[in-house]
Amino acid sequence: MRLFNSVVVRPPVKGITKCVSTHPLRHTVSYDLAVKQHENYVKILREEGIEVYKSPPLEEHPDSVFIQDTGVVRSPSKSALIARFGEPSRRGEEVSVREFLRGMGFTVVDVKEPATLEGGDVLVTKEGVIFVGVTSRTNLQGVEALRRFFKEYKVISVPTDKVFHLLAAVNYIGNKTLVIVPELVDPSYFTGFKLIRIPLEEAYAANMLYLGDNKVLVPEGYPKTSEILKREGYRVIEVDVSEFRKCDGGVTCLSLALYEV
Repeated sequence: MRLFNSVVVRPPVKGITKCVSTHPLRHTVSYDLAVKQHENYVKILREEGIEVYKSPPLEEHPDSVFIQDTGVVRSPSKSALIARFGEPSRRGEEVSVREFLRGMGFTVVDVKEPATLEGGDVLVTKEGVIFVGVTSRTNLQGVEALRRFFKEYKVISVPTDKVFHLLAAVNYIGNKTLVIVPELVDPSYFTGFKLIRIPLEEAYAANMLYLGDNKVLVPEGYPKTSEILKREGYRVIEVDVSEFRKCDGGVTCLSLALYEV
């Protein structure tokens, strides 16, 4: 069974060149290429049977294409936890997502000050366990907000200081299995899961999206990672996200999953 059957996406905006990023090439982001790459990303999801809802672009928010960070959504209970960004310049992106989800019939709960929580720190599994990074973007009060939202789940907090979101270092790919870059996050927090190591030189590829049925969407250009996954029995689907990488964003960041949990 899939972790999610539908997602919400938001197109990139012309101001994406002003994204919050540590990447040395952040000033070379091409808006036109970003639009094409985003359209291709959506096309792949739809081809794999994922329902894609489109939220309108937010011109005043350069990073708003990274919609995953705006919340955590549970499809069966029609409930959503709306983020409070740890990155102050991104606050406000969540407002339209809150209204969009309300329009879809979801009940929304807001993360309240002083808590901060960003979706890129929340690792949802089908095994009754949620991991959450304690990072520069998500604090301990944010973890408590997530615990209240996932009352019946075990929520494990993972101190994370080498990447700014947990999902930049570890991701769930079904079958009680995680991909992980052990140099970037302590593997001991993930007891009970099979861990597949992604080499440090291809760490960006660890931010991958599990599409169900042993299919994984990975960024293009990481041959070692693709080979490792194929050896483990996964079907690898590659997508070019070069412009989003320049904005410190990855494959999971571009969609807000409506989790089947």
